[in-house]
Amino acid sequence: MIIGAGVVGAACAYYAARAGLSVAVVDRGPVAGGTTGAGEGNLLVSDKEAGPELDLALLSAGLWRELALELPREIEYESKGGLVVASDEATVKALRGFADGQRAAGVEAVEVGPGELRDLEPHLAPGLAGGFHYPQDAQVQPAQAAARLLATSGAEVYLGEEVTALLRTPGPAGSGGLRGVRTSRRELLAPAVVNAAGTWGGAVAALAGVPLPVLPRKGFVLVTEPLPRVVRHKVYAADYIADVASGSASLQSSAVVEGTPAGPVLIGATRERVGFDRSLSTQALRRLAAQAAALFPVLADVRVLRVYHGFRPYLPDHLPAIGADPRVPGLFHACGHEGAGIGLAPATGTLITAALTGATPPLDPTPFDPTRFGEHPPSPAGI
Repeated sequence: MIIGAGVVGAACAYYAARAGLSVAVVDRGPVAGGTTGAGEGNLLVSDKEAGPELDLALLSAGLWRELALELPREIEYESKGGLVVASDEATVKALRGFADGQRAAGVEAVEVGPGELRDLEPHLAPGLAGGFHYPQDAQVQPAQAAARLLATSGAEVYLGEEVTALLRTPGPAGSGGLRGVRTSRRELLAPAVVNAAGTWGGAVAALAGVPLPVLPRKGFVLVTEPLPRVVRHKVYAADYIADVASGSASLQSSAVVEGTPAGPVLIGATRERVGFDRSLSTQALRRLAAQAAALFPVLADVRVLRVYHGFRPYLPDHLPAIGADPRVPGLFHACGHEGAGIGLAPATGTLITAALTGATPPLDPTPFDPTRFGEHPPSPAGI
């Protein structure tokens, strides 16, 4: 039983079904109705420093390439590559050191001099000091990716049903393992429950009586009118990397600009911890628009047709929780990916499937141990 019909839950269903398991998925809303549907579809290695998350991203990058051959074209997989740009030589030097560590882990990172940037992106602003090209970066249409993974898995799907309780087998002092879930409509029995509830992963863990400090981190995306392909890659300024790694609760913004097959340009990304406050932030939108126009002056007079936003599932150390929870037999977690869940979904699905079946995992799952925060996890700064 998988709780959550976003891309992570769908990937868990896909790989579990491929391993021969019988799978059901339950969600209180529609497929991709949470964080997945509010994402840009980033499949990035470029923004991750050498370490466990990069290892997970590299595994996922290869799996996404396989999935692009297996799933329908509607997932809009594009191996467009990424371009990280720097405004001054000091930032180029910092990116150079960052890329050196990534290369040692298996990332392709090609330095691009200031005179070559506009060969890759003709509409980039002049005067930039250089950058790095990452051929392994890619993109999908996230809602379609989740829907097609889920459909291909053959899982039973229960939508519009909120999980209200986790069912346990009898045991002293609530020590029994899980035997399924109770929803607003029915009981669904299963010997294993996967918490793929994204931003609400902490709430699902609480139903099992265990702590998992998942918090919402709000972000906005601007969608322009359809345009010719004025942006060829996924392009962002170097400060985006620092924003991703930051634990600050305050508003942060750094433009990530990319075209889409349908024509509109997507402009992200902001980060802010304000709980589940869904109010529109004109400050955030102005910042994004200004930063995008600074990167691509051609966008300065382009109309923004709509804005959407969602909540990234944030954990204090910026690593997801993936694997079995020994505190509650039968409980597994696959949540807390923050803004990287779409990119990391396939690797997460393979790790969860290995944990469910007892197979050898494709990489060391220890850094993603759901119990690493202890019984009294610290509150992140600003909370």
